[in-house]
Amino acid sequence: MEAALDDALAPERPERLREAMRYSLLAGGKRLRPILCLASCELAGAARSLAMPTAVALEMVHTMSLIHDDLPAMDNDDLRRGRPTNHKVFGDANAILAGDALLCRAFEMVAERSPGVPAERRVQVVAALARAAGAPGLVGGQVVDLESEGKLVGLETLEYIHLHKTGALLEISVTSGAMIAGAPGELVEALRRYARGIGLAFQIIDDILDVTADSATLGKTAGKDLIADKTTYPSLLGLDESRRRADALTTEATQSIEAWGEAAQPLMALASYITARDR
Repeated sequence: MEAALDDALAPERPERLREAMRYSLLAGGKRLRPILCLASCELAGAARSLAMPTAVALEMVHTMSLIHDDLPAMDNDDLRRGRPTNHKVFGDANAILAGDALLCRAFEMVAERSPGVPAERRVQVVAALARAAGAPGLVGGQVVDLESEGKLVGLETLEYIHLHKTGALLEISVTSGAMIAGAPGELVEALRRYARGIGLAFQIIDDILDVTADSATLGKTAGKDLIADKTTYPSLLGLDESRRRADALTTEATQSIEAWGEAAQPLMALASYITARDR
């Protein structure tokens, strides 16, 4: 995965833009979204290499969202993946443009750098990725998240934020691999249910870790939700109930794909990782 990400950014000019794009894209991280894509492609019966360009695209979109999320106009964060955020190194303007360039390159990866994938499948993934990254998904969730700062919002609004801001990209990460492989509709829908469960569980664990972990472990600023006066699952439900909810969502997610037996084990393991992680 790291080699594929490195190869995807070779010819960028000007050099300062290339440095800013590489700084964030190659900064490490869990690589959960591309791994989910590759695992779902294999589950659907195709070689994971077929989905590698799409997996790279997903990590590019995710990295763009982190660069922009950290900006002073958004969450105003100084630390990401254990080092200074992009705008702290390259300035606000270059950080915005680096994110924009990564987003554009993501669609190029799917549309033009996916040999062996039929055109109709590539179009399907491009359209789904655009929805997940745009107003119906990540961008819409971010707007509601910003509007909710300093307010006590209910569980329905909180779940809307997380199903869009975090969950939408996790959902397309899971389903895109199956789309690339030409999976039947039954499997795609089962994977969609799986993705929605792990997407919400992922964010609940993020909220818990923001309270219980330190910045060195997280690689980002701990306690920033409290500083920003954001409503979180622990603030609404408490830590114990939040953990129980994450566990229940993970169980529901794995049940949705258990009919696929041994082939579903990688995705089962990834669901368990999401609730067991410490960063």
